[in-house]
Amino acid sequence: MRSSHVCERGLAASLIAFGIGLAVVPTASADPNDAEQTDTPAPGMVTVPAPTSDNVNPAAAVACKQFATTLNFAATNYSGFADATEGTDLPDYRDPTVRNSNVTGRTALREAAAAAMTAAATPGLQPEIAAPMRAWSVDATKLLLIMGLRRGGDTLDNVATELNNDAYNAQTACAAAGTHA
Repeated sequence: MRSSHVCERGLAASLIAFGIGLAVVPTASADPNDAEQTDTPAPGMVTVPAPTSDNVNPAAAVACKQFATTLNFAATNYSGFADATEGTDLPDYRDPTVRNSNVTGRTALREAAAAAMTAAATPGLQPEIAAPMRAWSVDATKLLLIMGLRRGGDTLDNVATELNNDAYNAQTACAAAGTHA
């Protein structure tokens, strides 16, 4: 039974990391004398253009774009914690890597939960799109509380799975509305 939870956690982290890899490709330059090198901003909310159809509700386009940005931000900052705790039932919160990634992940989840709730409250947004965004926000809050209480095992895995399901439902609703999340 333990291996299935490890697989679920590993799969969730892999899916999140894969989605981020497809959505955001950072630029890097190792040559400090490179004239074309640009300063990259610090990690934070990144706006990624989302394809839309011609007849999409403008509220859905705005909310789904904001939600997509929120998912990318949360996944980018949570993945360190997921990687640091992969394969354990109860993370070792005394480990500096786990401790630091826990703080980073919780901070990102707190900001992302607020941003998702804001996206869900977009005026004119259809309830079938807003509901899974709100559910994602609530589950992100649950996950950051579990991380703050230094829990692990099934509790952490189950809430992470709920969070992924909520993200999928919101993305599906956005796609049905003719936009992208």
